[in-house]
Amino acid sequence: MSDWVRICFQIELINIEMAAQFFTHMSVSFWLGFVLAVPFILYQLWTFVQPALYPNEKRSIVIAFSFCSILFFLGIMVGYFMVFPLTIKFLGTYQVSDWVENQISLKSYISMFTWLILMMGLVFEMPVLMHVLSRLGIVTKKFLRKYRKHAVVILLILAAAITPSGDAFTMLVVALPLFLLYEFSIFVCVEPKTEDEAVTSA
Repeated sequence: MSDWVRICFQIELINIEMAAQFFTHMSVSFWLGFVLAVPFILYQLWTFVQPALYPNEKRSIVIAFSFCSILFFLGIMVGYFMVFPLTIKFLGTYQVSDWVENQISLKSYISMFTWLILMMGLVFEMPVLMHVLSRLGIVTKKFLRKYRKHAVVILLILAAAITPSGDAFTMLVVALPLFLLYEFSIFVCVEPKTEDEAVTSA
């Protein structure tokens, strides 16, 4: 539960509710179990739809599921090792005055931890979404490059929505990986086939 973060930044947690520690333990165990079960859940979905697919579709789905799993756990790791520690370092140690001592409740700490970690895992699926949309002809590399400046504003808004504390520092820490994911999404987009290529492949 990021004990190393608490120790490194000298943050002491307090509990002000009778059953908070018990329910916190149960909640963290549930979400940890959910994260670890994601590959198994995807595998069960795969076994359900596999009989109805053609061989080429099966290969595409396997690649997509594998890529989704890798990106999800990569997002979890980025959130755990980069976004959350930087957030705690800034917010947990920030003081408006030496007279005001930070006393962080267990509920506040765990809420921020689980929300940031899970949201980072989900937003890391952006390249997969863009790849699918490009295959459907909804977006193109040219479109994403053209509206890159607009995308930056949208990503900042998304980062602000993801950030539970609402502070500018955490928002920027979250926005940086989102922007890198946007650039990677441009790379993985599929260029639409020209008429000559479509006739040749047919």
